[in-house]
Amino acid sequence: MSRPRPPWVYRTVVALLRPLVSLITRPRRWRGAEHLPDGPFVVVANHLSVFDPFTLVHFLVDNGVYPRVLAKESLWRFPVVGWVVRQVRAVPVHRETAGAAAALEAAEQALAEGDAVLLYPEGTTTQDPDLWPMTAKTGAARLALRTGATVVPVAQWGAHRVIPPIGTGFRPFPPTPSDVVAGPPVDLGDLLDRADDPAAWQEATDRIMRRITEQLAQIRGEQPPATPFVRRPHRG
Repeated sequence: MSRPRPPWVYRTVVALLRPLVSLITRPRRWRGAEHLPDGPFVVVANHLSVFDPFTLVHFLVDNGVYPRVLAKESLWRFPVVGWVVRQVRAVPVHRETAGAAAALEAAEQALAEGDAVLLYPEGTTTQDPDLWPMTAKTGAARLALRTGATVVPVAQWGAHRVIPPIGTGFRPFPPTPSDVVAGPPVDLGDLLDRADDPAAWQEATDRIMRRITEQLAQIRGEQPPATPFVRRPHRG
């Protein structure tokens, strides 16, 4: 199945923002585009900063992928931003509520329509003091097991220097090196017949986060913690 043509608003927003992101992120050490499938698939990535969706989507769009992004529902409340996220067909996530399941249903429908779907398994920017991936929720794993979709892990580094993970500030200059690395799909084939088993969700989640962390360790040239930071309750 080929992916559908993205809405004109999505293409327009990309055309407007790409030059700015290109100026802010140099050099761009982006690798692994050969691992992006031609049809629908799930992108999972570590979450460093509110700026890293721009670098990640830039990487994907440059390789012909206009993903449907799962994003916190509060964005829909802003007059201009809310209109944009509707037009680019982003999927609202009502985090820490019973309505969060609706986001997975919408993501399933997006995959069925041929789109790629982008999720951050951690659910928010990392709380690890050294910015390693922390423990994750099982949403991405549940989506993958319910649909059988290919899961491509992506590690990224650098966006936190443009906008810090915590606090305020925007540092567009000097340009910040940006690393975005896509890896081979995560093998979840042995878990597909256990799509309703919470133990399988956790196993799939652990595999996904292990791959992301391994790729990030290669980018940073550092050893990650033996055990991931345990995420605290949603902080807003």
